[in-house]
This record gives sequence, C-alpha cells and structure tokens, in this order.
Amino acid sequence: MTKYKLIALDMDGTLLNEQSEISAENAEWVQRALDAGITVSFSTGRGFASALPFAEQLKLTTPMITVNGGEIWTKPHVLYKRSELSPVYVQRLHELAQQYPEVWFWAYTTGEIYNKERWFDAIHNYDSFHWLKFGYYTEDDRARELILAEVQSWGGLEITNSSLQNIELNPLGVSKASALKDLCEWMGIDMSQVVAAGDSLNDIAAIREAGLGVAMGNAQEAVKEAADVVTLTNQEHGVADLIKRYVL
Repeated sequence: MTKYKLIALDMDGTLLNEQSEISAENAEWVQRALDAGITVSFSTGRGFASALPFAEQLKLTTPMITVNGGEIWTKPHVLYKRSELSPVYVQRLHELAQQYPEVWFWAYTTGEIYNKERWFDAIHNYDSFHWLKFGYYTEDDRARELILAEVQSWGGLEITNSSLQNIELNPLGVSKASALKDLCEWMGIDMSQVVAAGDSLNDIAAIREAGLGVAMGNAQEAVKEAADVVTLTNQEHGVADLIKRYVL
C-alpha cells in the first residue's frame, strides 16, 4: 500500500504535452491512482477557467490549486481559500511593464484575465478588481533581468516563473507549497504524504516540501536540483511514469 495520499500535478510542461494535451498514458495512470484511493489534484499557474476543462476531461472531482496557490478549490467550483494581490502592487507592476514596449504582460482577477492587448477601461481603476497574479513574458533576457531586479527590490511579492521567458508574481508567501499545506490541513493528511511534480520555479517550493518532490525530465535545472527524483519529460508521459514507478 502506498504511503502517498495526494498527487499534486503541475499542468503545462508536466501533465500536458507540448500540444497542451493530456496523453492517453497520463490519463490512464491518473485514473489508476484515483482507483487506488489517491487524491490527484492540479497544482497550476493557470486560472480556474483554463484548468477546468482538463479536470472535466479526467472526470476529476478532487481539489485544485490555481494561479500558483492564489486559489484553492476543494473540488471544481467549490472555493476554499483565495489570496488576493494588492491593487497597489498591480498598479506598480503594470506601470513597470509599460516601460518595456517589447514585454508582454497579463494579470488575473477573480473573474477575468487582462493583458497588454486588453487592459481595463478608463471607467474603472485598480481598486475595482480582485487581483490574483501578475505576469511578464519576454524573450529579451536583458529586459527580463531588469524587471526582475526591480520587482525584487520592492519586497512583498512571491516571485517565480512558469517558463524561462516569464516572471510570475503573487502576494508574498502565496505559492503552490502554501496552498498544498492548506489543502493537507483540510484533508487531514501530512505534507510527507504528498507527491508534487513540476517543471518550473513556481513548482520548486512544493517539490522541496512534499514527501516526494518530482522534477520532469524537461524541467529547469534548478527544479531538478530541488527534486528527490527526476522522471521522464512531458512528451514521454512523465506523469504516467512517476505514478507507475513511485506511487503505485
């Protein structure tokens, strides 16, 4: 009998392949874990709306962690906890983004995603929304380094990424790891009974603090260094591999 009670899966670069699909192999082994009585939970930087179709595809009625821990759901549509990003920070992050014309940016509210092409209109202000996360994307390394240095100097923000080209910002202390701890408390289990898998910096804290931290074969080097084990890549059904080898 496995000692693990919860498998927390990142989505992009982990459960999903490069075509943003769940392979038949991954789907089969997720189902096998569920059949064995193990809770399988998404733990993603995505917002609820873009994670939900994949939960429905797998027929999951299990908890979900979205926007890097900014929202915890005990099952789809049932919100357990939400951690909002101060509008003051969102304004500063947005103003900083506008200094770099080549940088794409986006921001999650509880209801919408705003971005460089579609920002909120003049009849609203930053305080009109409940913000969750802000992000920057650029392939210009210099611009990304300058933005990173600036936001690091402010304090008060949890700074991660979900790819080498982006920066993601949540309120300080809000991460997939903090959300997993809350979820464990709700489930009545210990972090030692959790398997956490991912590929990017927004997965590192969870990978370090879980009973078994798993880096994907395609993970960033820092993630592999933080993990207990490295599985196959997201193109090679790494989630199926980790469930087969380490859980069941």
